[in-house]
Amino acid sequence: MTDRTKPPHYRIYLLTIWLEQGRDHEASLMWRFSLKDPRSGQQQAFANLTELITALHTELIDNQPDAPGGKNEALPRWPG
Repeated sequence: MTDRTKPPHYRIYLLTIWLEQGRDHEASLMWRFSLKDPRSGQQQAFANLTELITALHTELIDNQPDAPGGKNEALPRWPG
């Protein structure tokens, strides 16, 4: 593989966060989230923070390519 065809060892996302009114208009506001990959244009939407964190964890930890000298060396984990 040349340097241009090697997969990057980093990710770039545009994170968008907004408040959304509940359906009954008297419920509390709910935070919504989306991530967009500016390279591919792929976008994912999340109904809550747990879904966002789970998706990031899957992308960055569970799908990490094998590292030299060991299988799936752990990346630093987010607190919490």
